Amino acid sequence: MKPLEGKVAVVAGATRGAGRAIAMMLGAAGATVYGTGRSVRGNPSDIGRNETIEETAELVSQQGGKGIPVQVDHTVEEQVKALFERVKVEQDGKLDILVNDVWGGETLTEWGTPFWEGSLSNALLMQRRAVHSHMITSYYGAPLLVKRGEGLIVEITDGYDYRYRGNLPYSLAKISVIHLAEALAAELRPHGVAAVAVTPGFLRSEQMLDHFGVTEDNWRDAADKDPHFLESETPFFVARGLAALAADPDLLGKSGKTFTSWGLSDDYGIVDVDGRRPHWGRYAEKQGF
Repeated sequence: MKPLEGKVAVVAGATRGAGRAIAMMLGAAGATVYGTGRSVRGNPSDIGRNETIEETAELVSQQGGKGIPVQVDHTVEEQVKALFERVKVEQDGKLDILVNDVWGGETLTEWGTPFWEGSLSNALLMQRRAVHSHMITSYYGAPLLVKRGEGLIVEITDGYDYRYRGNLPYSLAKISVIHLAEALAAELRPHGVAAVAVTPGFLRSEQMLDHFGVTEDNWRDAADKDPHFLESETPFFVARGLAALAADPDLLGKSGKTFTSWGLSDDYGIVDVDGRRPHWGRYAEKQGF
């Protein structure tokens, strides 16, 4: 029996990158996965990428799960409320896993620009997309978990601590969801529900591959532009770790903590789809990051 057989998951922000891989690996473990996002066939989001939630749902089903695409802008409360009302009806009130992976800040981060010289509207929009959306989603998703007295909420972030991440709005967004996981854990624990934060290392997403002008077949060539890319990982590395974590019988014992892809690899013996076990934490320490 697959470890998540019969479980129901919502992956908010499942269009591409870590979100898509997480949806797929939850499906591979047997879960029914509602994959949400703004980009659907014929109507992409303002990011301008060609990935869609329909494709994600198909990939979930190919992995052995059941993928269900739902177009949702998680900054719009009415759409999020409707999502969980649909899950409640279609799954008889059952929800086991909620993953908050909505980001939407790709075009909003102004690297190298001091906060006071950058765009305030972009900075605030980033918080709306990457933090407020997670709060809205948890607000409507948590009651389904609380009613059943079990389950897991996962906050996907970048980094595992509170250090500055090179840009104030970006740092604020990524650190905020770590604390959101800690705060959710405190309030959900009496109800038997766990909440954690999870971060990948140097993520070799579709967008990152395009940025370096490489594919998954020749990704090492990007080291000419950034040697640190040799320690990168596919989205499936963190996704496999998250799926293993979600199946752990001691979820409450892990609640409130922040987990890394490399740490999950150590804990559960996770190997990336390319056969590697990159360890960004150890690498960053050696580099003095």
